[in-house]
Amino acid sequence: MDQTPRYDYVLIGAGIMSATYGIYLKLLKPELNIAIIERLDSPAMESSDVWNNAGTGHAALCELNYMPDSTDGSLPSPKKAIDINEQFVFSRQLWSYFVQQGILDDPKTFINSVPHMTFVRGAKDVDYLRRRHRVLKDEPLFEGMEYSEDFSQISQWTPLLIEGRDDEVIAATKIDSGTDVDYGEMTRQMIHWLEENGVELITNTDVSRLRKLQDGGWEIKTKNPRNIYFAANKVFVGAGGYALKMLQSAGIEEAKGYGTFPVSGHFLRTDNPEIVKQHWAKVYSQAAVGAPPMSVPHLDTRLVNGQPSLLFGPFAGFNLKFLKSGSFLDLPMSIRPANLIPYISVAVNNLGLLKYLITEILKSKKKKFEGLREFVPAAREEDWELYEAGQRAQVIAPKGKLGTLQFGTQVISASDKTIAGLLGASPGASVSAKVMMDVLSQLEPEMVKANTEEIRKMVPSFQKPVNSDSTLAKKILQDTAKALDLTK
Repeated sequence: MDQTPRYDYVLIGAGIMSATYGIYLKLLKPELNIAIIERLDSPAMESSDVWNNAGTGHAALCELNYMPDSTDGSLPSPKKAIDINEQFVFSRQLWSYFVQQGILDDPKTFINSVPHMTFVRGAKDVDYLRRRHRVLKDEPLFEGMEYSEDFSQISQWTPLLIEGRDDEVIAATKIDSGTDVDYGEMTRQMIHWLEENGVELITNTDVSRLRKLQDGGWEIKTKNPRNIYFAANKVFVGAGGYALKMLQSAGIEEAKGYGTFPVSGHFLRTDNPEIVKQHWAKVYSQAAVGAPPMSVPHLDTRLVNGQPSLLFGPFAGFNLKFLKSGSFLDLPMSIRPANLIPYISVAVNNLGLLKYLITEILKSKKKKFEGLREFVPAAREEDWELYEAGQRAQVIAPKGKLGTLQFGTQVISASDKTIAGLLGASPGASVSAKVMMDVLSQLEPEMVKANTEEIRKMVPSFQKPVNSDSTLAKKILQDTAKALDLTK
């Protein structure tokens, strides 16, 4: 152990979460000695990769699962939608600051203005969307949201949804403040800045075990290269689906009882310019009965290296891996006495989800294409190709002696403030700035307290409500749109 390199911080995983956390640490305490350990050969190759996610700047502008309908037909509550939007606004402020400081390059390389739309069919969903719009249109962060049930108006917004569609009851909302984000490119630029500022990036190194040291720090053992050790005073686990494995290895009490439920995803994609030019939006609809929120069908404009494409999906699948490049032993090896009952109870209480996943797995490409035709009636199968996107690991959280399936992003940190990890998926990268500030507040409360004004230079709304202050909301949206070149 005498030759083991020792760091103030080791960040496990080179995705957007570790990159964001590393920059917080370096900006607020530049002298910190930090290493990032990544199991693959370069950063942002798992969930942060541009083709492993839909690139939506999740702000609840179009995603219905962040504002579920009421049970009695009354106006639905906007509370969760506003919370998600405020978290994305937090990210927009931080990214704007990073651009101004030269941490991020030209905004067009990682974020672009793309309208967000919601599209529904049938009287029941149209009634819900009408009520949803009625609630959100006067909220400051949702200002400018339009609503229509008119075929011609929706066709002007996006012709692909209407061409070839028979007369039916439909409705859509549209808001122009939505974005498409290349989280992979953003992550690589952030990690490049970290390397230039003294952070060591260690790739092709797979962490196999975390062990508490007598001095309160952590020993980090790797299996590839075999039996190489590192040590750190503190550890952040931003390893995507492998975060639970790391936290279980660390043996912290706070991780007991947790499990993860892996869900894979596929998309249909077209790069045909004649099709792509007819659609400039991210259009979300209702999830199928029993489907997880991450499987809400959507037709997305994507901009990668300046080239537009269209994605439709996701089509959920199931395998035992926690990462796209993971192992089929991931799920069985994660089962412990403490989480066995939570796993079983979630399976028993989510039979609809299991049935949905089995149906999805058995779908042929032709069947998946039929799902696209519900969105794009005039679509031709030969114009679209099917590809595998990233792997997601949904959180199974202990609830009493049982467990509950949670959808979202959750921080788990040890009581001694030496280790924290991140579980969950969507909204994920979109809210990385706020989630990582939460981690910093848990692991480094004194650092946050002493640097409140410095943090407000990065994020002016830090510790302030945004949506409840219409003047502040308008200013932040305008300032970040200008800084990120999102203005028309």
